[in-house]
Amino acid sequence: MQATIEVIGLRKRFGQTTALDGMSFTVRPGQVTGFVGPNGAGKSTTMRVILGLDAADEGSALIGGQPYKSLHTPLRHIGALLDAAALQPSRSARDHLLWLAHSQGLGAKRVDEVIEQVGLRSVARRKAGGFSLGMRQRLGIAAALLGDPPVLMLDEPVNGLDPEGIVWIRGFLRSLAAEGRAVLVSSHLMSELQDTAGHLVVVGRGRVVADTSVADLIATASNGRVTLRTTARSEAMATLAHAGATVATADRDTLTVSGLAAERVVALLNADAVPFSEVAAHRATLEEAYMDLTRDAVEFRATVGREAAR
Repeated sequence: MQATIEVIGLRKRFGQTTALDGMSFTVRPGQVTGFVGPNGAGKSTTMRVILGLDAADEGSALIGGQPYKSLHTPLRHIGALLDAAALQPSRSARDHLLWLAHSQGLGAKRVDEVIEQVGLRSVARRKAGGFSLGMRQRLGIAAALLGDPPVLMLDEPVNGLDPEGIVWIRGFLRSLAAEGRAVLVSSHLMSELQDTAGHLVVVGRGRVVADTSVADLIATASNGRVTLRTTARSEAMATLAHAGATVATADRDTLTVSGLAAERVVALLNADAVPFSEVAAHRATLEEAYMDLTRDAVEFRATVGREAAR
């Protein structure tokens, strides 16, 4: 079976609301693909359609070339974590996994292997209802791994994890992709995806806004800008603006300059005797790139300043 998820022209309405408006992308093996977008962008609906939990009005979603409903033992094809709270609280973690394993023809040995993989061995016989959110996340990931599937789909897997857990999941997801699996991760934490994902599918208002590598997206967002550090901010802004640059304040002693190469910025500042400590090519963060892409696709936006007080 191919390790892929193919989403092809999905359309879905809930009453008067369009949730999916031609959503199309492919999750390929051997890399972590980040799935991001503002609230209401269609991420959750897309994942539910992939798993057959919602039916699309148009289009299709395929796992290794097949719809989910045609998979005889689905956990052997795709492992998914959509809701870490979806468990029977009176069952122990091990019994929860045993129940899932038996439904797929899997034995207790595999259950103990995934418990070890996700670091829950010491609490395996505790009732899952008493678990913290981070522990439930680990249990959900263990459930997704039960069938040793070639495809994994995880919704916000770092929610509730402590710093050690976040470092663990970051490396764990990369290792799963390195084994040739297709890994789709929905997240609001751009900083985590920057360190984890190799590819990004950005969505807004039910459609794909960008489908690109993380490296290319950051390079595009950096857009030839220059970062300048100076204690003479006003003088530097005046000099560079006079030369036709667009200058923005990043913080108290840092400016972002667009429209001039770094060498030209240095020459202009030296000519006007404006002191500076650093001039370097600007490297955008993934969060900056994401905000640029989705600025027009945000469904709900907070209002600040005078308007908010009305």
